[in-house]
Amino acid sequence: MAKSVEDARKKLDDEYGQVRRKLDRIHTAFDRVISAGPEDDVYDRLKDLEKVVKEVRDGGVVGSGANGHRRAREEYEEAKAAAGS
Repeated sequence: MAKSVEDARKKLDDEYGQVRRKLDRIHTAFDRVISAGPEDDVYDRLKDLEKVVKEVRDGGVVGSGANGHRRAREEYEEAKAAAGS
């Protein structure tokens, strides 16, 4: 748990930035799906999109994905509530 509201906010901003940077991977995979033509394997492109979305949401080998942001957000809310008490 973060020691202060400022520390919790810093961690929240960091986790948010990590997720935002990974969104480009989703956009790229999505662009491959929507640019597919009748001769392209749409199934595989959709499968790749699902994989990328899952990695961004749940994290991969390194990193926690959006789960890390969720935890950081909860810690921030708890720190704010504790500071307001």
